[in-house]
Amino acid sequence: MGKVFTQASVSLDGYISGPGQTGFDRLFAWCTAGTVATPTADPDRLTYRTSEATARYLRELQERIGACVVGRNLFDLTAGWNGRHPSGVPVFVVTHRPPPAGWEATTTSFTFVSDGVENAIARAREVAGHRDVGVGPGGTVADALNAGLLDELRMDIVPVVLGAGTPMLTGLGDTAPIGFDPAEIIEGIGVTHLIYRRATQNLR
Repeated sequence: MGKVFTQASVSLDGYISGPGQTGFDRLFAWCTAGTVATPTADPDRLTYRTSEATARYLRELQERIGACVVGRNLFDLTAGWNGRHPSGVPVFVVTHRPPPAGWEATTTSFTFVSDGVENAIARAREVAGHRDVGVGPGGTVADALNAGLLDELRMDIVPVVLGAGTPMLTGLGDTAPIGFDPAEIIEGIGVTHLIYRRATQNLR
């Protein structure tokens, strides 16, 4: 069985978006800051152009991922990726509401899960098999951490301070502190990728 991980572009002060869902131009500038092309499953909409080091990091993720779990806020913010998630793998949306009228999946399988993140991850793992499950970003990450299900935390740190907005990690409650091993560090252009793996013996 594969791992459960999350990945997000994060500001120096820990936000994945600025106030009022702003700042994405700064948070994702690294995606097109280089010359090495890494196509997604929907290359016309998104092809990364980065350093070679970042390209290797992205290719590893693409090879590993077998399913995604996202929250309803992210689904709505992206308009459901117009029915085509860039990963090209099945997506499980944690929500208590049906999809918007007129929305439909196109090239990607979307499943709406109403009984929580734990069940969404379990269903995603069944589909992913030996491959990994990506979670979030957003509140689903805290839910996965609270449930003890997140194996790996990947933070793409961007050299910008947003001052406020949506934090990368929030809502952990009395689950914290949660221990991780020292980071694997990958330097790209305009971004530093940090990979934290859950400590074998959790530090509480």
